[in-house]
Amino acid sequence: MTEKRPIWTKSFINISISTFFIFVVFYALLTLVPIYVIDEDGLNGSAAEGGIAVSIFLVSAIIMRFFAGLILEKFGKRKILILSVLMFAISTGLYFFANELVPLLLLRFFHGIWFSLVTTVAGAIAADLVPPERRGEGLGYYGIAMNLAVVAGPFLALTLQPYVAYQTIFLVFGIIMAVGFLCALFVRVEEHPIAKTEKRKLAFSDFIEKKTLPVASVGFFISFVYASIITFISVYAESLGLLQTASFFFVVYAVAMLLVRPLTGRLFDSKGPDIVIIPSCIIFAIGLLSLSFTHSSWMLLLSGALVGLGYGTLLPSFQTLAIQAADKHRSGHATGTFFALYDSGLALGAVLLGAVAGFLGYSNLYLVLAFSVMAIIFYYKWIMNKQKTSEN
Repeated sequence: MTEKRPIWTKSFINISISTFFIFVVFYALLTLVPIYVIDEDGLNGSAAEGGIAVSIFLVSAIIMRFFAGLILEKFGKRKILILSVLMFAISTGLYFFANELVPLLLLRFFHGIWFSLVTTVAGAIAADLVPPERRGEGLGYYGIAMNLAVVAGPFLALTLQPYVAYQTIFLVFGIIMAVGFLCALFVRVEEHPIAKTEKRKLAFSDFIEKKTLPVASVGFFISFVYASIITFISVYAESLGLLQTASFFFVVYAVAMLLVRPLTGRLFDSKGPDIVIIPSCIIFAIGLLSLSFTHSSWMLLLSGALVGLGYGTLLPSFQTLAIQAADKHRSGHATGTFFALYDSGLALGAVLLGAVAGFLGYSNLYLVLAFSVMAIIFYYKWIMNKQKTSEN
């Protein structure tokens, strides 16, 4: 019996910590910026302008995803990691000076570019650092950094906001990113140089990893559904008179996710993806169904636990499948392609599901989405069977 190669190397620990700080700042700003736009004297913006400040960040991030793989291939992952973490940190510090609407919107667009690049390269490096036979388990642990930030970021922003000036909060975020940058400096990764060829015209494969597209399309539909959670859960809870309980929704979500992540990662590697992905989709659907019938605090928290058990496992599972579908030296392209579709699902879901909720109400929206997730299972199985057929 061969000894398992370790996951928790010095570089893997540092890339995970750096990623955690990046996502803490991302989610904190996602929560804080709309409030800042409305409250700050120099801005005096509307709720719609606050929404634009959120969406313009996502737009630039999605656009950059398509170029990220090409950039990593040309300049190398470690160089781009250091540059993108540094630029993300500098962009975070610039919020201190963004006290007018137009400069703030330009900064949000600029910040989104570096968020896209740094999360793509960090995800690709994490995949390279993990032993291939333990990739499901390793990327599951890496995904914890993103999921914990869902709780830590908004909690930090909303805890500081009533008591501290916005400029001071932005300074705190800048300090957090300075620590994230220091962690990135200690990451070492084996590069996979591509043999130099004659200059050629750019091709579709320079922007998209075709082998990853089928699995990424499943990720798109899952993130489209998940957009209903991150965008509307507080609004839905407020309509039910459960706004105070809503602040604990993602805490319960994170605890549930942490409890199952080590088991699901090992199952993915030893038994295959179906044994993890199909039950996780079912649990996610049950969580959405529970949300649709929620009328009390305990039901809202139960829903949070079910969503954490279900969705919290799906993202790293699909990311692992997306990277496994591509050649090893194309991990950057695979990661960029996957997150381009994933981010697009979040952005479209936030817009379209808001319109649907206006007609159906939030309770019926979550009911419809529960059945939608069950339909995604059949789509996932069709994709996987088609992929197996093409390989044979």
